Amino acid sequence: MKRFTCGELVESITAYLDDALDPPVRAGFEAHAACCDDCRRHVHQFRVTIRAVGDQPPEKLPDRTRERLMSAFRQRRRT
Repeated sequence: MKRFTCGELVESITAYLDDALDPPVRAGFEAHAACCDDCRRHVHQFRVTIRAVGDQPPEKLPDRTRERLMSAFRQRRRT
């Protein structure tokens, strides 16, 4: 089983949610999320965002929603 850092989990989250990780890698992702409150919260927030936005292309989102999402992504990149 692969051991994940928080940064690796963040980089792998879309593959995880798309069920595109190999079983041992997926197990490592889940093991890390199970013991890391910040990563577990991040996965939850990502799921909530996906449900809220759905399959809408960015240009179809309301300006305020698009700007809030982009601001959150920019802030995450800085940390």
